[in-house]
Amino acid sequence: MIVVASVRPGRIGLPIAQWVREQAERRNIFDIDFADLAEINLPFMDEPNHPRLKQYTKQHTIDWSERVAAADAFVFVTPEYNHSYTAPLKNALDFLSQEWWRKPAGFVSYGGVSGGSRGVSAFEPAMTTVGLIKTGAAVEIPFAGSLVVDGRFTPNDKFTAILDNMFTELDTLATALKPLR
Repeated sequence: MIVVASVRPGRIGLPIAQWVREQAERRNIFDIDFADLAEINLPFMDEPNHPRLKQYTKQHTIDWSERVAAADAFVFVTPEYNHSYTAPLKNALDFLSQEWWRKPAGFVSYGGVSGGSRGVSAFEPAMTTVGLIKTGAAVEIPFAGSLVVDGRFTPNDKFTAILDNMFTELDTLATALKPLR
């Protein structure tokens, strides 16, 4: 699953995520669920029961649960906001619990000088609490706005090579972790 974590109008995360999707499709080994949090539009947590119980009462939660449960690995395409991650990303994570357990997660982050790395670092405690396993390979895109022209992201060879390494690691980890779920 590729998760687009920004919901801001005019976001550059969508063209970056579309590049990630194109690169994943070229490998021809993944069935990709492209999860745009702007389209999914989850409200802020509105379930009466703790997510670990999986006693969901809202259709949007049931739908999100089914999508996440079906995924074997995740790529989070996420900006850095104020040295942290987006509220919609945290909300999407918090809606569920068991569905994330023992699945690998890679990051394509973007922002200013840090390339979104501070946002990913801030997200790590939450993601590991629900059992996600972070890949070593991570694409960090500094000053990403300058690389989106006419709605299309134009990566350099370094970003593409790191993304390719991430896909290899996600595939390996997904296979290794599956028996542990």
